[in-house]
Amino acid sequence: MPLITYIEHNGTKHEVDVPNGLTVMEGARDNNIPGIEADCGGACACSTCHVYVDENWVDRLPAKDPMEEDMLDFAWQPDPVKSRLTCQLRVTDDLNGLVVKMPEKQI
Repeated sequence: MPLITYIEHNGTKHEVDVPNGLTVMEGARDNNIPGIEADCGGACACSTCHVYVDENWVDRLPAKDPMEEDMLDFAWQPDPVKSRLTCQLRVTDDLNGLVVKMPEKQI
């Protein structure tokens, strides 16, 4: 299983093995990681699973689709390069070692 590192805004790290096929959001939800609220349950209808992807991973992820781009406009302090919605990141072996950082808050 790929190992995903979730870093809370305060710096607390959570390293979690997330099964292939789940999303990065579902990995956080299933492991009770604070900072990812996922109010819409993964439907890409809110921005409450927003994270900043570690700069070493930005170019290794699939491109954002237009719906994700639109929802990121509603996120707390989105970064045009590093911001992603974790509900749109499907876990595969290629994501082993992914590091995501939570924003100060979700809106």
